[in-house]
Amino acid sequence: MLRRNLLNRRALAVASGAAVATVGGGYYYLNSGPAYPDTTRETRRPPPPWTPPPREAMLNSLKQGGEGGKFDLLIVGGGATGAGVAVDAATRGLNVALVERDDFASGTSSKSTKLVHGGVRYLQKAVFELDYEQYKLVVEALHERKIFLETAPYLSHMLPIMLPIYKYWQVPYFWVGCKMYDILAGKENMESSYLMSKGKALETFPMLKSQGLVGALVYYDGQHNDSRMNMALVMTAVKHGATVANYVEVIELKKDEKGQLYGARVKDKLSGEEWDVKAKGIVNATGPFTDTLLKLDNPDHTPIVQPSSGVHITLPNYYSPRTMGMLDPATSDGRVIFFLPWQGNTIAGTTDTPCAVESEPRAQEEEVRWILEEVRSYLSPDIKVRRGDVLSAWSGLRPLVRNPNAASTEGLVRNHMIHLSESGLLTIAGGKWTTYREMAKETVDEAVKAFGLESRCHNECITEKVRLVGSDGWSRNMFIGLIQRYGLETDIAKHLSENYGDRAWTVCSLAEPTGEAWPQHGIRLAKQYPFIEAEVRYACRNEYAQTAVDVIARRTRLSFLNAQAALNALPRVIDIMTEEFGWSHSRRRHEIKRATEFLSSMGIPPETPVPQLIPHSLLEKTESFVWSLGSMVFGGLGLNRGASAGTTTYSRGQFGLGEVEALTKAFRSHAKSVTSPEGGSIERLGKEEVRDLLKDQPGYENISGKELDYVFEEAGFSHRTDLDADEFLEVCAGLKEVTVAPAPIIKSERRAIPVEKSGGGV
Repeated sequence: MLRRNLLNRRALAVASGAAVATVGGGYYYLNSGPAYPDTTRETRRPPPPWTPPPREAMLNSLKQGGEGGKFDLLIVGGGATGAGVAVDAATRGLNVALVERDDFASGTSSKSTKLVHGGVRYLQKAVFELDYEQYKLVVEALHERKIFLETAPYLSHMLPIMLPIYKYWQVPYFWVGCKMYDILAGKENMESSYLMSKGKALETFPMLKSQGLVGALVYYDGQHNDSRMNMALVMTAVKHGATVANYVEVIELKKDEKGQLYGARVKDKLSGEEWDVKAKGIVNATGPFTDTLLKLDNPDHTPIVQPSSGVHITLPNYYSPRTMGMLDPATSDGRVIFFLPWQGNTIAGTTDTPCAVESEPRAQEEEVRWILEEVRSYLSPDIKVRRGDVLSAWSGLRPLVRNPNAASTEGLVRNHMIHLSESGLLTIAGGKWTTYREMAKETVDEAVKAFGLESRCHNECITEKVRLVGSDGWSRNMFIGLIQRYGLETDIAKHLSENYGDRAWTVCSLAEPTGEAWPQHGIRLAKQYPFIEAEVRYACRNEYAQTAVDVIARRTRLSFLNAQAALNALPRVIDIMTEEFGWSHSRRRHEIKRATEFLSSMGIPPETPVPQLIPHSLLEKTESFVWSLGSMVFGGLGLNRGASAGTTTYSRGQFGLGEVEALTKAFRSHAKSVTSPEGGSIERLGKEEVRDLLKDQPGYENISGKELDYVFEEAGFSHRTDLDADEFLEVCAGLKEVTVAPAPIIKSERRAIPVEKSGGGV
């Protein structure tokens, strides 16, 4: 009897524990995931109007100074870090000024992997190396990831990311790692990771290589639109009283007789005007250019930034599912590569290569080809991975830093670094997009203490609860109201809602009628993308866009999605900005030249013809007529035909004018005549001779042996010993699908740098 009672009590205890665990687990699960804002009737209507002060007013405010002619803080740098510091300081009640020598988000902050992540890679290092510092970084990033998605809900969203598994022993390895990732996130977790069978993985990601596939593991991280996020931060700072100005450069730091900083000499790069700005404290938030400002403070400064280039490429959307990313955790040289859907296309990256600091770094052809090789290795063999499919390519600089207070032999800082110089220059460097808010909080805390601003603050840091401009009146169904009110196409309405939030109503109010029954509003800048002309006007009037590059690269993301489409849209963009700013003919010519140079850094071959401006004045119309007449005359005479080294450009496997004739002539000059099976003669060339011949042909001189073998296999010639003329041309056409010409390849030794923390570029 006693034994039975004990068993009953034990069973009751087990059942009670199971019930509590079930209820607790259910409550935890139901309350996990992203917290979407509640929808109300208010989100069906436009929010209260708000127009930021124009740039001229901002410049006047800079000239006058803040209260008493002096700002509390002068922030130098308009990227994610600088804009985040401005938001934090302004929401505390400080009088803040921010200057950026180029455009907001013109550097690293617009060239990231677009992820808001806790750092799966860092968790792996924390576990295997028992590194508590890495563990803390993961916990901090997971906490900030949750805040990021809540304060900018329209610009960010959770994204499932697949880890394909090709060995059975990797199943528990990846599963345990991702479950630890979930547990560390705690109640701030998005969704729980889960295993996926081979069949389900191929159903979800049909482009995946099936040979040897065991299954897949899916975990969740965040994704965002980086430069739009940067602009939301800038505009939020403005709404809370900050003075901001792009294209204003600090050319000198001002010091008193004690050697302490009290301001800076700045220059408006658009007008050339110079003046002094006084401030109680100066914050250096210039990312990869941190050392430039530190040298203005101290000419003997030892550089602390060790920049690393991260290259990304954009591919068409058929390379990946619309709602699932992929992570290759072990590339051919031990790196990690992401493969993510973004803004309707697919981005792949990144690389990690030591480099020099420059304003517009270019993606090296070797890096682009490395990414393509990695993509090719884990996609299905029936998918032809072509170099011609690369729509855009860019390089972002990670500002990896060394703590100046540490010995010179010590490595890079693991996260970010805050340093106060003897003269009072407060530097914040390193870090990444996900943790920008925490970095800003720590920086402003230090600034308040260092510059004696306690009495100026109305409150402590509140940015954990401050929703960015565009968030208050936004809901996920807002795009329906835009369609109903303005007669927009669905993809355009969704695009505006997801990139402008409740400010999309203002964008739509600037949209001109299409003149058609449907859609009624929303004239596209490029046929295949949802960007509309009204966005250009909005960028000029409400977001301080000053150049065509500002619009095509950072207010819209057209140049990152498709550099050629951005080039084609350029004349219309400049035309609209001319209407807004009254640009002269010379300014318009300068804009198209400058934008074309920028697009060459995004992957457009330098020999691509520059698009012609839309003529306005009699002078422009005459110039356009003469240009067109000259093209017709020279084209008719054949003076612009033929292939020449350094000038040939390719598009999607098509031969240029005269190129087939040139290749055929070269083939016949080296081929040998042999007897055909029918008894006649035919010219053929051995495969090894083909390799040697192509090395002397313009545009083919940089073809690698690996690429040529790949094309031989694709064309079914891998077991052949020689080729005829038609087969030779087929090989040449195939090469143009997997490579680019005549871009030179600069071979460099791949060596890993000690990247403890991916900087702002990831």
